[in-house]
Amino acid sequence: MTAPEDEVFDSPTPWVADHIRAYLETDGAQGHLYQGWPTLLLTTRGRRSGKLRRTALIYGRDQDRYLLVASNAGAVQPPAWYLNLTAHPHVTVQLGADTFTARARTATPQEKPPLWAQMSSIFPLYDSYQATSKRDIPVVILDQTTP
Repeated sequence: MTAPEDEVFDSPTPWVADHIRAYLETDGAQGHLYQGWPTLLLTTRGRRSGKLRRTALIYGRDQDRYLLVASNAGAVQPPAWYLNLTAHPHVTVQLGADTFTARARTATPQEKPPLWAQMSSIFPLYDSYQATSKRDIPVVILDQTTP
């Protein structure tokens, strides 16, 4: 059984679901920061289920692009949202009260170093995660698309 096309499923992780709920209830006024870090809501299409999946993520900006790090706290496997957007790169982003569509892609090895430095300046634990991880943690670039 599949979900209706427009139904969005929030992260099953309780603290992430609580953050999403606060973000949505206040148009980002109370959810745009999580413990001081800037966050946005990312909705991807499930690579296997086809369902829309929403999570809250720390983000950065590079000119007119948005940046994410697929760290999963340095775990062996990348986060599900990253696997989803590699299969379906068209995503929806909510930043505060604004919602827009974007195309996601992984930064190339040439692009990554300055973007990583920028993201680790926002959230220094990314460097620790990379130091202990056996995988190369990707930086994701979100380019806003026109409707």
